[in-house]
Amino acid sequence: MRFRPGPFDSALYWEIKVMQFTTNSLENHWMPFTANKDFKNDPRLVTRSEGVYIWDHKGGKILDGSSGLFCCAAGHGRKEIADAVHQQLLANDYTAPFGLGHPGSFELAQKLSSILPDTIDHVFFANSGSEAIDTALKMVMAYHRARGEGQRTRFVSRERAYHGVNIGGVSLSGMVKNRETFSGVMPNVVCMRHTWLEENRFTRGQPEHGAELADDLQRFVETYGGSTIAACFVEPIAGSTGVLVPPKGYLERLRQICDANGIVLVFDEVICGFGRLGKPFAAQAFNVTPDIMTMAKALTNGAQPMGAVAVSDTVYDTIMNAAPDKAIEFFHGYTYSGHPAACAAGIAVQNIYQNEGLFERAAELSDYFLDAVYDLRDIDAITDIRGYGLLAGIDVKPGAAPGARGSELQKKLFWNGLHIKFTGDSGILAPPLVADRAHIDEMCDVLRKTLQEN
Repeated sequence: MRFRPGPFDSALYWEIKVMQFTTNSLENHWMPFTANKDFKNDPRLVTRSEGVYIWDHKGGKILDGSSGLFCCAAGHGRKEIADAVHQQLLANDYTAPFGLGHPGSFELAQKLSSILPDTIDHVFFANSGSEAIDTALKMVMAYHRARGEGQRTRFVSRERAYHGVNIGGVSLSGMVKNRETFSGVMPNVVCMRHTWLEENRFTRGQPEHGAELADDLQRFVETYGGSTIAACFVEPIAGSTGVLVPPKGYLERLRQICDANGIVLVFDEVICGFGRLGKPFAAQAFNVTPDIMTMAKALTNGAQPMGAVAVSDTVYDTIMNAAPDKAIEFFHGYTYSGHPAACAAGIAVQNIYQNEGLFERAAELSDYFLDAVYDLRDIDAITDIRGYGLLAGIDVKPGAAPGARGSELQKKLFWNGLHIKFTGDSGILAPPLVADRAHIDEMCDVLRKTLQEN
């Protein structure tokens, strides 16, 4: 490589570097949620990203149809975020979060509070959605103990649920592959049925049928005793499993049962949050307010690792008031909770959302997006489409084994110019909120071409 004067060009560096890659040179990295041997025989490496596109190591330009991993809602390569992180690292790169603070975490918490439901005003920072779920579990336990109801040790989740990969989240998982290898999960977790029903195929928005599935929670109340149940954890839209939109009345019924039995309702907003559904959070989109909300991903636009848990005044005040004066109220936290650089990124991202009206933009683009996605229903390979806001799931007919066709389609789509998330045989579409109609057309054109070929 010849000497190149001037600033370091990261994209050019990696484009040259990957030319030297062999299967063996990739072997040291054990990749997450990846068929490692298959990938390293035919890698898909991203060397650059900007706006709604990423570039592969062969120079190909690919539309990012899932916003990274639902993270990059404001698009890739936002200079405002990079500059904020850079300046923060120069000013203060790290503050120990136990007993010390820095201004950024308080500013970010205030910004989040301003877009959260009215009764949810307190934010605890973690480093991922997985950590946010484990934090929420501990908050629920602390809340009930402070109320003198420590006998509430049972948790309710849902089939086809994904709540991260820490032990708490795995325990709540309703996706068998995420838990079958790991025997040391929490006891006393029961799962409600998922909300996919045959009669709701190709429903756009909230299905008419299925509100009664929420009565599974009532059955658990009657079977185990409502006073033994600590919390019910749900994704308002079950995302990673393939976009299961809640039936009309379903979330409202869960709220009613929780209220009647002293059960904490937790919304996992890691995918739904920050404008994906045309509102700040799914809680506002569906007009159902939980007691606790978890978030991550688009919180920092994926530019820095960060998660958060937002809690109601009732939960916060109960835990705070149960502790003696000058004592630690909640024995939990992470070395990198509220990291200065992550907070700087989060503040910059919230400013972008507000200044560019991205939540409103998502709401305006939703109809065009859903029209385009549902126009694909004539393709023989597609068995179902579900969607709400700027989030949609497409099921394809299985291949030789469950998930095999989805895996191959993801690779073919990538080389045809589109990246989307696949879980099994369900493709998940979540374009950046900065996308326009031409990007939606491009995404659906590649989908149609690729699916008709396969």
